[in-house]
Amino acid sequence: MTPAQSDIPGSIKALHQLPTDPQLALIFPGQGAQKVGMGFEASQSSHGARTVFQTADEVLRIRLSRLCLEGPEDELTRTVNAQPAILTASLAILAAALEFGVIQRRPVYLAGHSLGEYTALVAAGSLRFADALRLVRERGRLMAEAGTENPGTMAAIVGLSEEAVSELCRLSGAVQCNSNARTQTVIGGKPEAVEAACRLAKEQGGRGLPMKVAGAFHTSLMAGAARNFEPVLASVVAHEPVIPVIGNVTARPIATARELISELGRQMETPVRWYQSTLYMIDAGVRHFVEAGPGQALITMLKRDSPQLTLRSLDRPSVPAATSHV
Repeated sequence: MTPAQSDIPGSIKALHQLPTDPQLALIFPGQGAQKVGMGFEASQSSHGARTVFQTADEVLRIRLSRLCLEGPEDELTRTVNAQPAILTASLAILAAALEFGVIQRRPVYLAGHSLGEYTALVAAGSLRFADALRLVRERGRLMAEAGTENPGTMAAIVGLSEEAVSELCRLSGAVQCNSNARTQTVIGGKPEAVEAACRLAKEQGGRGLPMKVAGAFHTSLMAGAARNFEPVLASVVAHEPVIPVIGNVTARPIATARELISELGRQMETPVRWYQSTLYMIDAGVRHFVEAGPGQALITMLKRDSPQLTLRSLDRPSVPAATSHV
């Protein structure tokens, strides 16, 4: 069986065989985490990581590995490329961490931010890696296309509560896209509405930080993309997750394959309830969060809201002697 035909890279499947740590959750970043060189150290030292990159190249029939490792940055940042690239780099980093014994316990939950939810579902055994690659490649293409047909933008509002941001949106016509942290909410919509919301945020002591995106993701401006994505999703065989995955839409565990397909179908035009997802896991007893993927945006947000947690990034997991175990 070639790598492209396997259900999940073998080194990642090893995650399912580990003893469970009821206080551990593994989380995966979404679009925006991409950077040239992501996964480089893992690919240099880990057979499992190299297999992940090789599989991505074979499935998509492009040199995605070269794009991840060498760029150019402008091509890597394109939505159609960034989504499969982050998925691949995150799984390569996870594969290396498992190969070197950096992760020695099975997490009680998996979760991913937006695109990262697909990474979590591969790690959970719900989606074949090859299917996930094709899904996110098409997802990225449709989202970028929708952004051209229905121009929109996004901005992060920091320093204000979600309730305050909700009122800004009511006054400006923008909508909430992502609930990221206690005082960080991403908004989206038509450019003029987002600009107005940012001005109102400043007046109230917050800040509006414009984001470089191809459209207003997770809003009704993505409705056309979501409709076009339905038959793509319908062509995929999904399985019940071996490890529970917290869904972006519901902020609750995805229990069945049917729920999984529904979740991914709604996710594109529905706000990402990331903050609520982390609260669910914390309330369930999780005290250790490990971010598997490029960067450490997710654990940085968690650190601000919940400094009592133990937080870890696997962005550079390939040197066993320099790495503590999880």
